[in-house]
Amino acid sequence: MDLKLEEVSELLNVSEATIRRWLADGKIPAYQLNEQYRFSRHEIEDWLVSHEFVDDEENKHTQGGLKHFALFRAIHKGGVYHNVPGSNKEEIIKNSAKLLAKDHNFDPDIMADLLLDRENLMSTALNNGLAVPHTREITFNKHYDAVAIVFPKEPIEYGALDNEPVHTLFFLFACDDKRHLNLLAKAAHFSRDQRTVDFLKSKPTKNDILKYIRSWESQINS
Repeated sequence: MDLKLEEVSELLNVSEATIRRWLADGKIPAYQLNEQYRFSRHEIEDWLVSHEFVDDEENKHTQGGLKHFALFRAIHKGGVYHNVPGSNKEEIIKNSAKLLAKDHNFDPDIMADLLLDRENLMSTALNNGLAVPHTREITFNKHYDAVAIVFPKEPIEYGALDNEPVHTLFFLFACDDKRHLNLLAKAAHFSRDQRTVDFLKSKPTKNDILKYIRSWESQINS
């Protein structure tokens, strides 16, 4: 079911006034039904992946929404996996699903198929060599969210808008829609910092990643 304006506001943790401003500026996808705005859930997901927050005032609103979500806790639960083999998108997703299935109790073949179906709709590659594979066809059957960071053995072609190969993947699993969209927004925001990109290229350990993210989140949440 498509979303109403107030539902998008709640899901993204920004004010309805901010959503209306984005609508007036043509910055968020929507359509009108009986003179009221409606939003496709899939289009909002795609918008979060590809949208650049370039306006200072917009950044202020977006970061305010992000402050209520903890990427640190999600990565702590999801784990970090190094040097995963795969020469293309399909191989890296299938090999990653096999590793993640052991720790998160899901069928690797079903999960890989769902993730690849999502990729066929639109690449989940962000700019700067990062990607956020995810699917909303299965809700993570836990009482917490998880983000698993995967470092491929070698960077892979992923269909990114900037044509950069992907060196870091954030596999995203959430409990519900609100947390899913918040997690996606925060991962996208995290990826746009050049210092962060350089840090991830070094394939840091889980402890170093958690320390970095704790510091990063404290800065954007202040």
